[in-house]
Amino acid sequence: MARVKSQLRTLYKIGDNDAGNSFQMFHRTGGLEINDDMKQVTVDGRVVEKLTPIQYNILLFLTKNKGRVFSIEQIYERIWNEDAINADNTVAVHIRHIREKIEINPKEPRYLRWYGGIGYKVEDIKVE
Repeated sequence: MARVKSQLRTLYKIGDNDAGNSFQMFHRTGGLEINDDMKQVTVDGRVVEKLTPIQYNILLFLTKNKGRVFSIEQIYERIWNEDAINADNTVAVHIRHIREKIEINPKEPRYLRWYGGIGYKVEDIKVE
């Protein structure tokens, strides 16, 4: 047991050293930036406060796949890892709360858009 524990400690130390040298995982569209290493979201340089883990995961998922539309069922199944049964309201409420935190005007979203009857997507906004 002592040998196994020793080898595991060595592997974890190697992994920690490698992590320090790796690049940070940034996902960006327009002024919306997600630093997945630090679990931090910024919009136009302002840190977005109080995103719940579910809200963060939804935003990260859609931002990683920016430009692609995902149905409510697809979002629910990806984030909650279970079948989407009556998930419409659950996802819509989380999306509304995300918009309130990241959008200047949540009623006219710039980043997180609804495509009627199809689903949601994060716009692929090019920065010049």
